[in-house]
Amino acid sequence: MADARADPVSADDRAGIERPLGTPPHAPRFGSDIVAETLRALGLPYIALTPGASFRGLHDSLVNYLGNHDPQLLLCLHEEHAVAIAHGYAKVTGRPLAVALHANVGLFHATMAIFNAWCDRMPVVILGATGPVDAEKRRPWIDWIHTARDQGALVRPYVKWDDQPASPAAAREALLRAMWHAQSPPQGPVYVNLDAGMQEALLAQPLPPIHTARYIPAVAVAPAAERVREAASILQSAAHPILLMGRVSRDVAAWDARVALAETLGARVVTDLKVGAAFPTDHPLHVDAPGVLLRAEAAKAIAAADAILSLDWVDLAGTLATACGGESRAKVIQVSLDHAVHNGWSMDHQGHPPVDVFIAATPDATVPALLDALGRDARDGGSSPRKNGFAAARSPEGAIGVDDLAIALRAAVGTRRVSLTHLPLSWNGASWPFRRPLDFLGSDGGGGIGAGPGIAVGAALALRGSDVLPVAVCGDGDFLMGATALWTAAHYRIPLLIVVANNRSFYNDEVHQERVARMRERPVENKWIGQRIADPDIDLAAIGRAQGAIAWGPVEKIDDLAPILKDAVEAASAGGVAVVDVRVQPGYTPALSAALTQSAPD
Repeated sequence: MADARADPVSADDRAGIERPLGTPPHAPRFGSDIVAETLRALGLPYIALTPGASFRGLHDSLVNYLGNHDPQLLLCLHEEHAVAIAHGYAKVTGRPLAVALHANVGLFHATMAIFNAWCDRMPVVILGATGPVDAEKRRPWIDWIHTARDQGALVRPYVKWDDQPASPAAAREALLRAMWHAQSPPQGPVYVNLDAGMQEALLAQPLPPIHTARYIPAVAVAPAAERVREAASILQSAAHPILLMGRVSRDVAAWDARVALAETLGARVVTDLKVGAAFPTDHPLHVDAPGVLLRAEAAKAIAAADAILSLDWVDLAGTLATACGGESRAKVIQVSLDHAVHNGWSMDHQGHPPVDVFIAATPDATVPALLDALGRDARDGGSSPRKNGFAAARSPEGAIGVDDLAIALRAAVGTRRVSLTHLPLSWNGASWPFRRPLDFLGSDGGGGIGAGPGIAVGAALALRGSDVLPVAVCGDGDFLMGATALWTAAHYRIPLLIVVANNRSFYNDEVHQERVARMRERPVENKWIGQRIADPDIDLAAIGRAQGAIAWGPVEKIDDLAPILKDAVEAASAGGVAVVDVRVQPGYTPALSAALTQSAPD
């Protein structure tokens, strides 16, 4: 379990925002009633959607048969936001939400968000729909352009499983299987495409009742005892062991076990900002600060290690090659199930790493087993003193940098518990220590600009009613592409604070254009052309207010930053959606700038 209650708002309170009239029927009559009934049986509390006629039968069943609760409809203004909201919810809870996408056109819109969830290994149950498969039942024109012969082919390379059932009984089975696949590690999105004709047809006969839990059995993920003993022996005999903590859960007990393992071994620890918080970043054993790309001190520690334990580390091969200049001489232990979803279409599985001991299990299951083999209790972790090595670099007088924003935001939240649901590429990992599993939820997974606001709304939905304040720091491009996701938060009373680090540029590409210009001995001064979001400047606060948020900005003076952020934190803490547009100086941390430059092609 995560260290905060997930959306404890009652079904009655949730449905009160959009409560349907009338008395729901007592038994299913249509194919879509079976689909809706199955979603409820699977325990899915919400279904995020942008409406579409291809699933009008299901929409009716959710409202008029189920009464718009369990699941409750979450109206979204774009299909990409619907999937991103489910993605954010899963980042907090580890559990999926349902999403409904309209025909091929809605699926086209949602593909980037599905790819993000896939790369982030997050569970999402996606329901698609197609015009009637039986051509005789299609309306002229519109049903034809909304029908595809193999709609699942649009996303098959980056979902765990897909299906297009042709009957209510097959649809029920498909949803049971989809939920099972989505939740079984490695987790990921799944897609079930519903024939509009099947949804709207009367049931020929009642379906026999089933026990839902029997069709989504837990999958054993225990590590092999022999491999655990071998790994423990390597780690115990190492003089310089290092732990690379990658994709792990938000579970507090698992967090404590990882701390206990590091302390038992005296092993140094590296984390990064591509995934959620995995270890206290101000712990004495944590190397440097986390970054999106490998920082110099972390690279040195990896190169000096004689034993490396990877807990589902993202891009193990690339990390070892960068740190060691080739194949590592250390004994490498890899704990992961990720190989189970590698395919020939997407390269998100990264390079193939050299490994001496491979443990095909989840990190959460493996770490306690390693502790047991080492003779240490997993409950002993989490008590070490903190180090004081964290620092943020202040900008020149008058300017606002991203570090200044971080300093002011930390002061504004004070002693409140905060979950950073999203951070920009320019974030300095040294500016904000992570001490609990929910302190940071990781990146968007697939590098999709525009995901930040939707993921933040989904995470905030999961945290609603808890003592954790969801805060997202988004870049201006990310905010502009995803801003209408905030309407869903405002409409459904989901508290959230979004701070926009607005450098008025697609700055990452300015860095790349500068690199290319230098390589070709061309004017660096032209790097901004086709990159700057200015002339006219965009009123981001006005965009926030247009979605129902309380908004401030643009904040251009550093003296104004602290009081405005304090007001915004208070507004979000009181239940509102708050947006602050902060004009920041373009730039990255020296470590990230160096890494980006090195990663550019020569």
